[in-house]
Amino acid sequence: MGFIFIFSLLTFHYFPILHPLIISMAEKKSSTPSKDTRSFPIFEKENYLWMLGGIAIMAIGLLLMVGGKSDDPNQFHPEQVYSTTRITIAPILIITGLVVECFAIFRKPKTKE
Repeated sequence: MGFIFIFSLLTFHYFPILHPLIISMAEKKSSTPSKDTRSFPIFEKENYLWMLGGIAIMAIGLLLMVGGKSDDPNQFHPEQVYSTTRITIAPILIITGLVVECFAIFRKPKTKE
């Protein structure tokens, strides 16, 4: 609050040409809505279904990535850790889920005619 007060004093002192502009901006204007301000949903049902599908695809990818733990900490099994499922398929599914999410967000609703 103090910064705004100091800034306004400096503005009035160093920029006197801005006085009418600042005073007119400070006046309260009547707020009468000229348009109908009804709220409407951002997304339609189909967008939410696409979003749920993207979340499901990403969850499947994350579940496929889980695992690779060895029972004995002294042994290393590269076929478990570096399997094709964990290294290739799971990341592809996660990226596919993100692409589906982007599609769901940017998808325009169908107009009813």
